[in-house]
Amino acid sequence: MAGDDREFARRCAWAEGSDAMRRYHDDEWGVPSHDDAHLFEMLVLEGAQAGLSWSTILNKRENYRQALDGFDPHRIATYDEGKLLELLDNPGIIRNRLKVRGTVTNARAFLELAGESGSFADYLWAWVDGTPIVNHPRSATDLPATSELSGRMSKELKAKGFTFVGSTIVYSFLQAAGVVDDHVITCPMKTRG
Repeated sequence: MAGDDREFARRCAWAEGSDAMRRYHDDEWGVPSHDDAHLFEMLVLEGAQAGLSWSTILNKRENYRQALDGFDPHRIATYDEGKLLELLDNPGIIRNRLKVRGTVTNARAFLELAGESGSFADYLWAWVDGTPIVNHPRSATDLPATSELSGRMSKELKAKGFTFVGSTIVYSFLQAAGVVDDHVITCPMKTRG
């Protein structure tokens, strides 16, 4: 049987578009993260993705890292109007005024929530009692865009001052953070157990 499993093992189809997508899929997507810096980065990037493809955002990730001081929420929370105008003039990132302003708003909300909860990771993982949700999709068509959890979390994050945290964005964030494992059942990255 093990030979049969290896013969049919194949990566999630969405990850096959480029080396960058494969690396992201294999090294990050669905891997449980308890690192606030990584979680904030994923929250920023998922918000930037709204209405765009993940490959577009992934290809701009390093530009975002440079433009946003390494995704440091402490520095981003202090950005003033001049810095916002500089970001809106940066062709290396998505220059959507609402998304750029939302990054600053979210940095402030992120820091406040992390302060209340001990860390943002503590807040996030409390939603699932510290245990990832492992789904067993057969193909990408079985993947939901939202869940009951993402809906509840979206509502609470909005109430806490976050923007660009609709249920679909939150669900993508949960996948990126490894709170939800949605690797297809044939994927070699599928969580065991």
